[in-house]
Amino acid sequence: MIDFFMNLSAFDEVTWKMMVMWAVCGLLVYLAIAKEFEPLLLLPIAFGGILANLPTIGLVNAPAHGEPGGLFHYISLGIRYELFPPIIFLGVGALTDFGPLIANPRTLLLGASAQGGVILTFFVATLLGFTPQEASAIGIIGGADGPTSIFLANKLAPHLVGAIAVAAYSYMALVPLIQPPIMRALTTDAERRIRMSSLRKVGKLEKILFAMSVMIVTILLVPAASALLAMLFLGNILRESGVVQRLAGAAQNEIINVTTIFLGTSVGITMTGDSFLRPETLKILCMGVVAFGVATACGVLMAKFMNLFLKDKINPLIGSAGVSAVPMAARVSQVEGAKYDPQNFLLMHAMGPNVAGVIGTAVIAGYFIAMLSP
Repeated sequence: MIDFFMNLSAFDEVTWKMMVMWAVCGLLVYLAIAKEFEPLLLLPIAFGGILANLPTIGLVNAPAHGEPGGLFHYISLGIRYELFPPIIFLGVGALTDFGPLIANPRTLLLGASAQGGVILTFFVATLLGFTPQEASAIGIIGGADGPTSIFLANKLAPHLVGAIAVAAYSYMALVPLIQPPIMRALTTDAERRIRMSSLRKVGKLEKILFAMSVMIVTILLVPAASALLAMLFLGNILRESGVVQRLAGAAQNEIINVTTIFLGTSVGITMTGDSFLRPETLKILCMGVVAFGVATACGVLMAKFMNLFLKDKINPLIGSAGVSAVPMAARVSQVEGAKYDPQNFLLMHAMGPNVAGVIGTAVIAGYFIAMLSP
């Protein structure tokens, strides 16, 4: 009877690598549920990772001998054929207000400067033995933009998609822990108390013209990022038009929610023990946090540099929001500023560099794709 049971079951196929990955995925589940760190993506990624390390049948297999493939073979085509990240960008655009950036366009420089973490990590990764394609996929983690990281990795280093996605979303989740020490180390007490002038009100027409013009310019600059940029601005125009509330609502809710489930589990399904438990993965995780830290520092330092020439000073704390973790990075700027001046409201000011960072990361990803695609 025992032999019969063992022949039917798969217990004898369990390896130590599978068990290690169960523990890794268990940690992600803990962070998602107990700590609420990016639960919308960490939870599906962890679930997919557990499935990837079980001896499943009919789940991930490719079609063969006239038989259909497994469920996740087809769902994962959304990553392989580059569908999920642009659809996520549609939802991000529908949720994003470009008003603060339009009202204070100088904050565009803060979003651009935060890409310094991407560039530095790219060069460090090449020195550590990674190919330029792999190095670019690792460096983009510094932009703190999960969909862009997955999009670029799938283009240039598909074998690293799982590790890069886990690193990108983990560090996005840890924004409230990683950024504040860097922000405090690089600013003085007086700088943290700077109060910025109230932002002017930006009208509907101005927002629509901005979205259209920036889309045209950025796509002309980096056509390789067209899929991300087009969907980002489409979502934003649906939002700002005010005449397609049903479409904007669907982009903000049902579409992005369903895609998030499929994207997360599809990423997790790539996290097999054989592909994940390698020295390269540890290097990626280490370089990812360095990239994110440097990006944060670059944004803060750019704000301090700009203040040397500005009469209307910028609170350097909003420079950290130049990374693309919308709106979490902007909230961190608000929380840190409130610790030193409870009446200082930085959130809307921080949204300027925050949304600029989304555009900047997409642009630099397009540049990498154009320069390094085989």
